[in-house]
Amino acid sequence: MWFKNAKMYQLTQPLSFTDDNLQDCLETVTFRPCGSQELATMGFAAPLPDSSQLFHQANGRYLFTLKKQERILPAAVINAELAEKVTQIEQETGSPVGKKAQQDLKQEIVARLLPQAFTKNSYSHGYICPKHKLVIVDASADGKAETFLAMLRKALGSLPVVPLCRSGIQTYLTNWVTANPPEQIQLLTDIELKAHDDEAAVARCKNQDLQAEEVLRHIDAGKWVEKLGIDFNEQLTCMIESDGSIIRIKYADSLKEENQDIPKDQQAARLDADFVLMSAELVALADYLTEVLELNKD
Repeated sequence: MWFKNAKMYQLTQPLSFTDDNLQDCLETVTFRPCGSQELATMGFAAPLPDSSQLFHQANGRYLFTLKKQERILPAAVINAELAEKVTQIEQETGSPVGKKAQQDLKQEIVARLLPQAFTKNSYSHGYICPKHKLVIVDASADGKAETFLAMLRKALGSLPVVPLCRSGIQTYLTNWVTANPPEQIQLLTDIELKAHDDEAAVARCKNQDLQAEEVLRHIDAGKWVEKLGIDFNEQLTCMIESDGSIIRIKYADSLKEENQDIPKDQQAARLDADFVLMSAELVALADYLTEVLELNKD
């Protein structure tokens, strides 16, 4: 249970759920498999294996798993069937098949093929930390994170959140490169810079000394840092983006090895222990960024 990405949100009001009623709330949007004529379904599933509980609570942090099932019906298959059917009708009638008729035929083909289509499952994970007023979703794209939040909001009735970073942090990231990063932050060797003019030129550097002349020349020319590789407190490395998104998270071996003594056949216990470690580090990162980026400043 190690998040690879983190979209971070701040709770603006306390949540009203309790451990006693949370399961009932989640059961209103529990996962169910696709019906024969459904392209996709989505709902909450148990975060831990062999469990019926739709959330997992550890150290006051609540973990949720959103499961999505989609029927795989390739467009190429539908179009091939449609072309064959259109050709057959045109040969029989001697008249071309219009767009409206083709659309109706396509819908008939989809309805016939859907029950035979394979299904694919995907999962999204996120957790709430009421004590620190945080919601963190394992997602690199806004759309995936917003879908997770919308489903959680539907289950809970309310989820008053705003992005942890409500405005761009390019100025801070750029200053970390040109001056010194704050304590507990060490700069790595990956960076993306972007000009804020009509051309919006982008420069990307990988495995590059960020104090090298070619990097600083881009900044002197007016480019701002859009993505920056950092090490946080020697516990994790990541890329931080100008909107506050955290991507490409990797955790220190020393951190992950803390749970190596848990037997592999105790999967639930291992997931619980990993979640405790991982969630604590991301909360610490969120709290630290809130301080050094002055995110609570009016």
